[in-house]
Amino acid sequence: MKLKLSALVLALSATVAMAGPTCHVPKEKWMKEADFKALMEKQGYTIKTFKVSKGQCYEIYGLDKDGKKVEIYFDPATAAELERK
Repeated sequence: MKLKLSALVLALSATVAMAGPTCHVPKEKWMKEADFKALMEKQGYTIKTFKVSKGQCYEIYGLDKDGKKVEIYFDPATAAELERK
């Protein structure tokens, strides 16, 4: 029983650790998706996937200007980088 409980706690901890940031910005203040994407491309990113994360932040998967894979969370109002994985 202890082994099962330990495995469950470990699994839940990993899920929490994998979660991205949470953004508390009213949607009416969000930058338009097209404007955000254009800004990221102007900064040298190649966006493979763009989405709104579970935490209500903008999230991109793609390549940086050096061609390295990135997963980055951004504030949807300011486009400030919040977290990079």
